[in-house]
Amino acid sequence: MKVLYENVQTATFVERPNRFVVHLELQGQIIAAHLPNPGRMWELLFVGVKMYVVHHPKEGAKTQYRVIGIEREGVPIMLDTNYCNDMAEYMIEEQLIPGWEEWRVVRREYTVGHSRFDLLLTNDKGEHFLLEVKSCTLFGDQGAMFPDAVTERGRKHLLHLQELQQEGYRTGILFLVQWGRALWFSPDFHTDLEFTKTFIEVAPQLDWKAMALQWTSEFHRPTVVRECLYNDVVVHIEAEDRGDYLMVLQVEEPVTLTIGSKGDMYFEPGYYVYVGSAKANLEKRIERHKRKRKKKHWHLDYLRSVSTVIAALPIRSSSDLECELAKAMKAISVDEVKGFGCSDCQCDSHLFKMDVNPIHDERFMIEVVEQFRMNRLNTMMLDR
Repeated sequence: MKVLYENVQTATFVERPNRFVVHLELQGQIIAAHLPNPGRMWELLFVGVKMYVVHHPKEGAKTQYRVIGIEREGVPIMLDTNYCNDMAEYMIEEQLIPGWEEWRVVRREYTVGHSRFDLLLTNDKGEHFLLEVKSCTLFGDQGAMFPDAVTERGRKHLLHLQELQQEGYRTGILFLVQWGRALWFSPDFHTDLEFTKTFIEVAPQLDWKAMALQWTSEFHRPTVVRECLYNDVVVHIEAEDRGDYLMVLQVEEPVTLTIGSKGDMYFEPGYYVYVGSAKANLEKRIERHKRKRKKKHWHLDYLRSVSTVIAALPIRSSSDLECELAKAMKAISVDEVKGFGCSDCQCDSHLFKMDVNPIHDERFMIEVVEQFRMNRLNTMMLDR
């Protein structure tokens, strides 16, 4: 594998004005850098976090730097998806993937029908293996999930891989998990349930693997740490349209609202997080909350009339986590609205005020979202 970069520099993250551009502080100056990874990366992009960049001048370009990585807990994480095929080819040619030692790369970006696949492999028998390569940057303490945003294109790719497999091709996926501590892997049923359902259907027919990688700050080549475990039983149980959710709202002006039988309640301007649950039809519940025009039933319906939805975060689970979520939110919030949304439990509140946008708050994203979406699953996922 060739050396990917020279003269890697470090900068600190300031903001992300759009999917492909970040503003960074580099040697005391604010610069714009191209981000070649369009994923949400909410669990990584926090103000002040260290990022790795290379000078990448192009005439007429708005950015003269390219992001190649980011740091989490002192560990460099690869973000540059331009080199995923290089990583995969290196791992295959060096026989670093258990069970794939017989294969070698013969072509890149190989088109079959209406789909283009990242790599075409062959072996000494002359057999062909169509391989799709995905970079995974969503992970927790011990687990990794893909994708971090809804991907209809990714779901269709799965179906085409299945179709080609049935036609006699060997097909598969290589998930490059950019986190050497990852022990298990799962489709992200919290974020994209349709992708997960399709993955559950086609995975037994495909030759796929999720490999945990470790990088140094030079980003020369990855160390292959392990193949991540996949617990299909747990995924089947958890990947259903029910569970809990976090609605992140913004109130721009001070307002007093009459909340049903609760009477008048005052709301200061700022960000609020509402904790709710749905034993069935979780997606429809969330979509209902997003709408402003509707018959008012829940406490949140009244607040929605004067607030903007910043994000809706489902936490799909076979367990009832609502009150545990409320407890976790209380621990990191600046205030709570007493009696809001908790009529049928013993909690003081299910609505919590934050002093900054929670999506950019590390405690919210790690101690609440990541903890309940991923880290709580560690024992179950590793129980074989």
